[in-house]
Amino acid sequence: MGFKSDIEIAQEAKIKPINEIADYVGIPDKYVENYGKYKAKIDYRYYNDELVKKPDAKLVLVTAINPTPAGEGKTTTTIGLADALNGLGKKTMVAIREPSLGPVFGVKGGAAGGGYAQVVPMEDINLHFTGDLHAICAANNLIAALLDNHIHQGNKLDIDLKRVTWRRCIDMNDRQLRRIVDGLGEKPDGVTRQDGFDITAASEVMAVFCLANDINDLKAKIANIIVAYSRSGEPVRAGDLNAQGAVAALLKDALKPNLVQTLEGTPAFIHGGPFANIAHGCNSVIATKMGMKLADYMITEAGFGADLGAEKFIDIKCRMSGLRPNAVVLVATIRALKYNGGIAKDELQAENLAALEKGIPNLLKHIENITKVYNLPAVVAINKFPTDTDAEVELVRKKCKEYGVNVALSDVWAKGGKGGEELAKEVIELTKGESTMEYVYDVNAPIKEKIEAIAKRVYGADGVDYSPKALKEIKNLETIGLGNIPICVAKNQYSMTDDAKILGRPTGFRITIRDITASAGAGFVVALTGDIMKMPGLPKVPAAEKIDVDAAGVISGLF
Repeated sequence: MGFKSDIEIAQEAKIKPINEIADYVGIPDKYVENYGKYKAKIDYRYYNDELVKKPDAKLVLVTAINPTPAGEGKTTTTIGLADALNGLGKKTMVAIREPSLGPVFGVKGGAAGGGYAQVVPMEDINLHFTGDLHAICAANNLIAALLDNHIHQGNKLDIDLKRVTWRRCIDMNDRQLRRIVDGLGEKPDGVTRQDGFDITAASEVMAVFCLANDINDLKAKIANIIVAYSRSGEPVRAGDLNAQGAVAALLKDALKPNLVQTLEGTPAFIHGGPFANIAHGCNSVIATKMGMKLADYMITEAGFGADLGAEKFIDIKCRMSGLRPNAVVLVATIRALKYNGGIAKDELQAENLAALEKGIPNLLKHIENITKVYNLPAVVAINKFPTDTDAEVELVRKKCKEYGVNVALSDVWAKGGKGGEELAKEVIELTKGESTMEYVYDVNAPIKEKIEAIAKRVYGADGVDYSPKALKEIKNLETIGLGNIPICVAKNQYSMTDDAKILGRPTGFRITIRDITASAGAGFVVALTGDIMKMPGLPKVPAAEKIDVDAAGVISGLF
């Protein structure tokens, strides 16, 4: 049998009608809203109506080492692990994020798992799905329209045009829109001012959407969003524009979790899609909580490495929702560890124990963070490649054993759930006890102290430096009462440092905070490091150039 692409595997799958998947986990028909044969939204009121008193599943967080061009396969492992647990007789659900069109058409070409560990219908999930991201985009831009209309209609709130903090968004990588001037033309065309776009996945509305518990909580969070400052320095919020009701109306259906399935029929919620290098990087609280009442095991993931997504999962999502993971799966590949050891991408197939040993400290630092800082039991999942040698695998096992953590080989890309049974058995053992999770910092500590706790304890930095602009904004946020909320550090995903080129486990470095912004509606403060930005650009050869559809409507190129 020849090599098959991810999309070819997905298109050949025998998908069950989505109502069968809903029946399997016991969701009554009155809460199931079908979007065709293979997708459905589940009414969030089901949680409070019938689920809230049921016992919670064991919650397993899947995270990874810092990503590399060699690939790690975190989403693939998440899906394959859920399939493996179901195969072992453990009723399991999976909850992951919705792909953003930006990366789909930019670099990735798809984000629904891979090989025989995928969620389907793969093409729908990667493209418009059920329209959630479009609704979030429209909601964000409604706030922008109301804000600019208020200024145009007389500016009763005395908004300072130099301190408008709210930006428009679009779900596409488009560097041309990072900084713009709008309101050009005649007087009826609006007030001319500097503006810009963020990608939808990095917008505060996305963060609010993913952290809301229900429609009333959503409205309260939207009302609290800071959109600008008055000339006297007072924050102007979306609630001052009376935006919350209309915005929530736009998001009413999007707020309902999307139910789909894996290739093996495991129920999967795919809901919300914030980036983890910029935003908090986790799927919606509603989907996670609902899934935890429908199964015995809930497998979820957080974006990028354990220094970003996992830290934000714990310090933001868990802190706000009361969720507590029972165990963590840390995904790595032999290839990626060799890359961290200084080997070029085109040389990773050859056995190289010296490079592997040099790169393993990156993995070990993430293990330390999970077991010592987050205080959670962990297993390392080695996503298997045919070029991995026994000697390389044994070296990783030995090093991890010294840290008290087992290694499980995962071959879910090639074998689906069967290839994840070793990992699943480790997870079953690790989740037998109650959660021992600890936060990285005291949320009531000053902003600088919380940032420094993340930088020193999680990244391994010696300390933190702040630009004058960042120091000024920290003072402002603490003055207006936003000093006692969590921190979301916007940092590149490739390195523990704020320099993407520094791989492995660096020491003797400092983190520089160039700016601070408030996501008051979402309930956290964003600290921006390095050259991280909220609107990515397309690469030299975008994935979009390889995506096509034929006369029969069959899509290709979503690898």
